Amino acid sequence: MVISMGLITDIAIAVIVLLAAFVLGVIVMYNGFISRRNRVQDAWAQIDVQLKRRYDLIPNLVNTVKGYRDFEKSVLTTVTQLRSSIVSGSVQDKATANNKISQALKSIFAVAENYPELKASDNFKQLQSSLEDTEDKIAFVRTSYNDYVLDYNNAIQQFPGNLFAGMFNFQRTDFFQAPEEERAAIKVDFSDSAQQPGQSPKKAQTKKGSASKQK
Repeated sequence: MVISMGLITDIAIAVIVLLAAFVLGVIVMYNGFISRRNRVQDAWAQIDVQLKRRYDLIPNLVNTVKGYRDFEKSVLTTVTQLRSSIVSGSVQDKATANNKISQALKSIFAVAENYPELKASDNFKQLQSSLEDTEDKIAFVRTSYNDYVLDYNNAIQQFPGNLFAGMFNFQRTDFFQAPEEERAAIKVDFSDSAQQPGQSPKKAQTKKGSASKQK
């Protein structure tokens, strides 16, 4: 059977068109991966800026609060120990540390309500405002970041993207969120036996005595 040159030419053209379409599809897919990954990295950079800002603010807050001798020291120690974790480690490590610090800071601000002088301090109010503003910005950017991560992960895990993602070394990215077991509020022990601000030891003992007599 003799195959005409025209048929061979048509087959060759069809093969070239298919190859060109395949290559074009791969290029479009690759560029889509790049765009999605860049959006993830840009959103993460914004989170990282706010984490570093919080990192810089924490020592000032600790120094301001620790001057009040009755203030529970364990929460300050917790915040100080967690501080370095928000600027080092994996995305998951930073998310966990950020969540724990948020809970600890809420405890500090809640207990500060019992210290009129501390609450009225301009330095404390400025630090509280700055830290709360940073928290709001982290929460806002985190939403965008997690949306971009979901879009990127879907693109590299769904067909046909999953056929080429590994070939081009596109890896799954973690969401910025603490593991479920780490999301519970930190339990900080503000001892009931601690002397209340502005209360003398003698008055504190008198109150305890009165309470025991009533029992």
